[in-house]
Amino acid sequence: MATGIKITSREMRYISLFESITGASVKDCVVYEEQSRAIFVVSKGHIGMAIGRGGRNIHVLEKMTGKKHEIIEYSEEPAQFIKNALKPAIVKEVRITERPNGKIMAVVTVNPGDKGIAIGKNGRNAERLRFFAKRYFNIQNVSIT
Repeated sequence: MATGIKITSREMRYISLFESITGASVKDCVVYEEQSRAIFVVSKGHIGMAIGRGGRNIHVLEKMTGKKHEIIEYSEEPAQFIKNALKPAIVKEVRITERPNGKIMAVVTVNPGDKGIAIGKNGRNAERLRFFAKRYFNIQNVSIT
């Protein structure tokens, strides 16, 4: 995992609220004001606890903050993390390669019917994936095919 990740005091408040309501352990949080959403990366095995029965925890948090909440389950393995970040899209394959110039790239193959889900409206999900792949694994680019 990359070191030196900076979390703002505002994101710390979101993490504290999230953990107190869900009981799940949060590794990271990014708040996008312009998109009115908050993305949480939770520890491995904490995704169910974070969501809650029938999505109850997410609904409570969204009501309290007025933002949409997204949750990604962390994995130390880059390929698994990428799969987790693209859920509910079904990922067929993740190929991670290092180019001769040292840059790390990931090519993700999804079911053709899930490509829209993986990319997201206006490329939002793809951008989120690129951000976190670079933040945690120094992957410079992620291509979804």
